[in-house]
Amino acid sequence: MDAAARRVLESAEFSRLIRRRWTVSLVLTACLFLLYYGFILLVGLNKPFLATRIGEVVTLGIPLGMAVIVGAWMLTALYVLWANRRWDADARALRDRVER
Repeated sequence: MDAAARRVLESAEFSRLIRRRWTVSLVLTACLFLLYYGFILLVGLNKPFLATRIGEVVTLGIPLGMAVIVGAWMLTALYVLWANRRWDADARALRDRVER
């Protein structure tokens, strides 16, 4: 490993950057678990609620299931936006600072 890479890996800024990425990842993962497993628990524990009709044919379970899928997409989009706007810029700035 070259000296520049070693300086990056041993820097306090790198540790903070990794810690921030883990924090964001774990928070979004927890949100996704709550979304998915909350719906699964609802299916298992309260079927009459999900069977409530909100139209002639549609029950409440259909839009809630779709909301789970859309919610997962939104959490993914949130992570991508954060990574593109913050993570990449911070990682690039750290690399530039250490390589000087």
